[in-house]
Amino acid sequence: MTNRRTFVLAGLGALTALPFVARFTATPALAAPPVKYAYTLTDAQWRAKLPGLAYDVLRHEATERPFTSPLNDEHRAGMFACKGCAQPLFASRTKFDSGTGWPSFYAPLKGAVGTTTDTTLGMERTEVHCSRCGGHLGHVFEDGPKPTGLRYCMNGAALTFTPTKA
Repeated sequence: MTNRRTFVLAGLGALTALPFVARFTATPALAAPPVKYAYTLTDAQWRAKLPGLAYDVLRHEATERPFTSPLNDEHRAGMFACKGCAQPLFASRTKFDSGTGWPSFYAPLKGAVGTTTDTTLGMERTEVHCSRCGGHLGHVFEDGPKPTGLRYCMNGAALTFTPTKA
C-alpha cells in the first residue's frame, strides 16, 4: 500500500524529470509547420526509388556506420548530388578527409542544402538536408578547415558522385 511519503517522493521525482522530458520531446502545437519541397514523393514511391540504407538515411534520418561508404575515399574531380532527387550539393574541391569515416566538405553549393536544429541523442546539433527534396544528408559542425571552419559530415548513402568529364 502506498503511503503518503512514497506518494510525495514519487511526485517530486516526476516534477524533477519534467524539464528534461519536455526538452527532448516535440510538442505538436510548438513544432514548426512542415516544409514544402519542390521534389516530393509518397513514402511508397521513396521506398521503391531508394535502396534500403539510402531510404533509411534520407527519409528517416538514420546514420550509416563510419568508414563504410565508398564515397569517403572518392577523390576525383566531380560533383556530389542528392541520391533522392539528383540535386547537386557539393563540388569535390570542397571535400576533405576529416578522419571521421564520413564524406566531409567545408561548403555546399549555394542554396543546395538547408539546416534544422536536431536535439536527438540529448544534444543540440545542426542537421543538413537537401533543399529540393528535404532528404536528410548528415550534420554540420564548426570544426572544419579554412575557409569556412565548417565540416559538413554527410552520409555517403545519401549521395551520388559524378566525375568531371575530361
